[in-house]
Amino acid sequence: MQKLFFWDWSILNDNPGACFENLVAVHLLKYCHFHEDYNGDKMSLHYIRNTDGKEVDFIVIKNKNPLFMVECKSGERQVSATLAYYQTRLKIPKAYQVHLGNKDFGHAENGGRVLPFIKFVEVENLL
Repeated sequence: MQKLFFWDWSILNDNPGACFENLVAVHLLKYCHFHEDYNGDKMSLHYIRNTDGKEVDFIVIKNKNPLFMVECKSGERQVSATLAYYQTRLKIPKAYQVHLGNKDFGHAENGGRVLPFIKFVEVENLL
């Protein structure tokens, strides 16, 4: 199933989950554009989905190498098993599950870290 993201993510205010995912998408895309413009890196933003339906919302690629992946959740849940699945198989250095709450646990380099979106922005220098 295709997803559509808007530059103005506020128009999705009737669906908080979609609004949050769209906010994250736009922020990650701006991050990619900045690194292309400022550093000359070849950046791209993708999602991962296999035939079994396992998916991760976003993966950031720099010069054909994965930097990190991001799963958006509306609540502060346990780490998605899909993050560890793809991190192991695709050798993705860091995996994050972002939310709008306060909890911060897990390890980005080993199975995934659950953390507030604002903390993720600080950790990955997306400012």
